[in-house]
Amino acid sequence: MTRSQRLDPLLRVAQQRQDDAAREVAERDRALAEQEARLDALRRYAEEYAAPPSGGTIAPALLANRLAFRAKLETAVEQQSRIVDNSRRHRDVERARLLLASRDTKVLEQLAGSYRAQETRVAEQRVQRELDDLGARRVRADQEEPR
Repeated sequence: MTRSQRLDPLLRVAQQRQDDAAREVAERDRALAEQEARLDALRRYAEEYAAPPSGGTIAPALLANRLAFRAKLETAVEQQSRIVDNSRRHRDVERARLLLASRDTKVLEQLAGSYRAQETRVAEQRVQRELDDLGARRVRADQEEPR
C-alpha cells in the first residue's frame, strides 16, 4: 500500500468532519435567523403596543395593566436579544470549527497530492530505467551478433 493510499482513510474522515461541521453551521445559521425573526416580531409588537391608545382617556386599572404588559414585552425583547446573541456566538464557534476542519482537509489533500506526484515520478523513473536497460541489452545483443 502506497503512502497516498494510506492517507485515503484519514482524508475521508477529515472530509466527513468537514461535512458535519458545514451541516452544523447551516443549522446554526437557520436557528439564528429564526431567533432574529422572533426578536424582530417582538420589537414590532412592542413598538405597536407602546403607541398611546386611540380615543381619549383610559381607566387607571387598564393603564396599570397596559404598563405591566409593556414591561413584560420589554423583558421578553431583552431575553430574546440575549438568545440571539447566544445563537450568534454558537454559530461563530461552529464557523470556526468548519474553518479548522477545512484547513485539515486541505492539508491532507495537499499531502496526498504530493505523495501521489512523488509516486508518479518514482514510477516514471522506474519505467525509464527499464526502457534504458532494455535498449542497452538490445544494443549489446546487436553488437554480439555476428555480421
